[in-house]
Amino acid sequence: MPNQLGGYTFGELELGQVFDFSKIISKEDVKKFAEASGDNNPIHLDEAYAATTQFKNCIVHGVLTAGLVSAAIGMNMPGPGSIYVGQNLQFRRPVKVGAKVDVHLEIKELNPDKKFVTIATTASVDGKTVLTGEALVMVPAE
Repeated sequence: MPNQLGGYTFGELELGQVFDFSKIISKEDVKKFAEASGDNNPIHLDEAYAATTQFKNCIVHGVLTAGLVSAAIGMNMPGPGSIYVGQNLQFRRPVKVGAKVDVHLEIKELNPDKKFVTIATTASVDGKTVLTGEALVMVPAE
């Protein structure tokens, strides 16, 4: 039974449970993230500058890509009512503006005493891993 906010309760989660989420990151998404965060590095915003770099195109802020993991956790699994306690991340490849990012979550550990779950987090573009990590999430008991 979902908690009052629509997310999973701790008792509904199982080891190995997975959730997948996808989003295309638009130029507007990158612009809004830059405005909100203050990270106006030209590698993200200036196509002429980006063309002179090893990437040849603007790339998405790594933390914006990681934000898709946050969205999948906060809105889907475990979902509303859960609290993102921690995350370790490794950025494996750049993400180009306009790319479809596929996020995969898998529950790796359940801590019934604290109502915490450890979730393996992966993001990929065209089947190539762009981000890996592990999230620690507190989940509502009911």
